[in-house]
Amino acid sequence: MKIENRYLLSALLIILLIIFSITFNQYYGYIGILPIDSFLVFNSGYDVLNGYYPFKDYWTIKEPFIDLIQAIFFKLFGVSWFSYVLHASIFNCLITIFTFFLLKTLNLKNGLSFFYSICVAILTYPTAGTPFSDHHTLILCVLALYSFILAINNKNNLFWFLIPILLGFSFFSKQAPTVYVIFLITILSIIFFLKSKNISNFMYAFTGVITTLFLLFVLFFLGGIKFNDFLIQYFSYPMSLGGSRFEWLFPFDFKRIFWRYKLQYLSILVLIYLFIKFSLEKKREKFSDYLIILSVIIFCLLTIMHQLMTINAIFIYCLIPIFCGLSHIYSKKYLKKNQIIGNLLIALTLCSTLYYYSQYVKNRTFMDLRNVNLENSIDGKEIHPELSKIKWITMFYPTKPVREANNIKLVLKILEEDKSKKMIITDYQFISVFLKEYDFSPTRFWYDFHGYPTEKNTYFNYWKEFVLKQIRKNDIKNIYVLKPLHGETKPLENILKNCYKKYIFSETFYKLILNNC
Repeated sequence: MKIENRYLLSALLIILLIIFSITFNQYYGYIGILPIDSFLVFNSGYDVLNGYYPFKDYWTIKEPFIDLIQAIFFKLFGVSWFSYVLHASIFNCLITIFTFFLLKTLNLKNGLSFFYSICVAILTYPTAGTPFSDHHTLILCVLALYSFILAINNKNNLFWFLIPILLGFSFFSKQAPTVYVIFLITILSIIFFLKSKNISNFMYAFTGVITTLFLLFVLFFLGGIKFNDFLIQYFSYPMSLGGSRFEWLFPFDFKRIFWRYKLQYLSILVLIYLFIKFSLEKKREKFSDYLIILSVIIFCLLTIMHQLMTINAIFIYCLIPIFCGLSHIYSKKYLKKNQIIGNLLIALTLCSTLYYYSQYVKNRTFMDLRNVNLENSIDGKEIHPELSKIKWITMFYPTKPVREANNIKLVLKILEEDKSKKMIITDYQFISVFLKEYDFSPTRFWYDFHGYPTEKNTYFNYWKEFVLKQIRKNDIKNIYVLKPLHGETKPLENILKNCYKKYIFSETFYKLILNNC
């Protein structure tokens, strides 16, 4: 009877976690807008749904997997803001439920597993609310780490099979930090294979790799995507940008590298102590736990390193409840005074969750709305009925969202009247979706040199030909540009040179009239 009650309680807690993790993100997915980030996947998901594919029809350096998943959500639930936010909410649910499953499997009590998992649900996806590459990638990397831990702990080959698939999905969400995690798990897996001498583990992992590559081949074949286009856009060009980002370590700044992430470091302090302790003891019976602890420590350090290199707001604090939960498990297993340590870890998790919720979720810091009064927001239906119930406010019009809404409505009217094939360049990427037409934008997002090569880049000529091909193939007559843009259109105008005339509607809206390009 006790066993039945225990399983019943676990099932009840899982149901509560599912409901909370989805509804909590659904709520925050409707508060505040960050043009380019809020609409990026909304637009590209719609493109994929209608037969326009990354690498072939638009230049992209990240997120093809997220585009595909969003297209599936649009197919299942309709093209709406609800199904858009639901995509992010489901991934918030996945990381929450699997955190609970992992902690329970590693013998943490129901109540504590629920506590750490609910904190994960609060801090992970609600910061953005809508599908975002950093969040998807981090979640999938964490799930791959969970699979690695369970593969070693449970001796279950299914998890070895899942690891490469999860890492493959993560890599096609965003290359970094996935590539670092791939190296980490690959090296530690090889060490485990050599130590255990269990060929079946390796074979299941290898089968997972083959399955991932096969799925990739099928998608490329069905989408008519050329491998060379994929190679240049997703590998070669991003690598040409990455060198400068490794300057993050220099000059050395203790506050930036350590103090800013003090809570992350504190959350793995117990694991670091146990790693050192096991290293000195060199006891073979603890090898599995030794490898798991090492993987978590390095994973934490890699995510901090990635956060230091990225230009986005901090988002890795959602890992603190996970690291604290794992620290709680292994302190209970190996340390004296584990009750005191456990209480400290609970306190750390609670305080960090409350703090980061207030700073990053409630205040919409990740959406660049920290200093914006959210009470000034208007209902999104003022722009378009499909944006109804969104609390619309952006960093560009923090006190005058109505003015922004009127500008967008005017643009929509002008674009509706132009029945020709036209290219639309804007960070308000929902426009083409509501017009029910493809925007023919040659690049997925206009973000300085990250979204497309500039004249100084090795791949500018390749991009130039890619752009001109899109214009000629689709017989584009007009290119409309609506600001604000995070990037510039000068590289595009330089490509077109003397084959266009500029017509200015307003300070934020103009068009390029093409002639013999």
